[in-house]
Amino acid sequence: MAIANTIFITGASSGIGLASAKLFHSIGWNVVATMRNPTPEHELAKMGDARMFVQRLDLQDFLSIQPAIDAAIEKFGTIGLLLNNAGFGQSGLFEAIPREKIQEQFDVNLFGLMDVTRAILPHFRANNGGGVINVSSGAGLWALPATSMYSASKFALEGFTEGLSYELASQNIFVKSVIPHGGVTSTQFGARFGASAASDSTLSSYEKFTTHIDKSFRKMVAGASVSSADVAETIRLAATDGTDRLRYYIGNDARGFLKARYESHSDEAYMAHMRSYFK
Repeated sequence: MAIANTIFITGASSGIGLASAKLFHSIGWNVVATMRNPTPEHELAKMGDARMFVQRLDLQDFLSIQPAIDAAIEKFGTIGLLLNNAGFGQSGLFEAIPREKIQEQFDVNLFGLMDVTRAILPHFRANNGGGVINVSSGAGLWALPATSMYSASKFALEGFTEGLSYELASQNIFVKSVIPHGGVTSTQFGARFGASAASDSTLSSYEKFTTHIDKSFRKMVAGASVSSADVAETIRLAATDGTDRLRYYIGNDARGFLKARYESHSDEAYMAHMRSYFK
């Protein structure tokens, strides 16, 4: 289906969101680039282009959502596509992660995303169409040690995306999931992920285990080969290919996690493959 060429992006200050803002602008779309703390010095704001509109939106500040959407509609008339990109990951043993950090993980990666989606749907329905693309993760298809909270938020996002796709198809609104996996370069995700690592000195019985998995994760990061621009191009494809395809995968499956998830003949075979990587 054809959609109005205005995209509303969350988390556009850096990484995949920034790359997407630049790409869609370059192909002639109007771009609403939202971020938690926009400044006149941000490169998108400095463009001074009428088709690039920078707005404040913080997924943890519910009252910032509707004003950003309203301002975008006032500026461009219609919004055709919502790109739910903002999100973050945190690492650490579940026992070491405080309850408030778990709440933050879901507030940003899931509940805030739902709030933005709910706020924009009346506009889409009034215009008899639109699209929602959620930036997910391989962590929404398989879980790894010390990433339980991030995976929990992304597993929930995958379920939400699939369920919503059936509902909104009845309203001429498509819903899709773009799934980077295997590591993405040129984002702040990795730095924040590492910096967020939870620790608890009382959990000494895990020490041997965490030392081992740290080595495995360092190999994963070293193998990252997909850029933010690559992911943005996959988002462009999802937005414009006119199909009802739900999931778009982008990344390097060198460790075989994606293959194991979809091609294992049993859950036992899948789990055997996953566990072998962390023995």
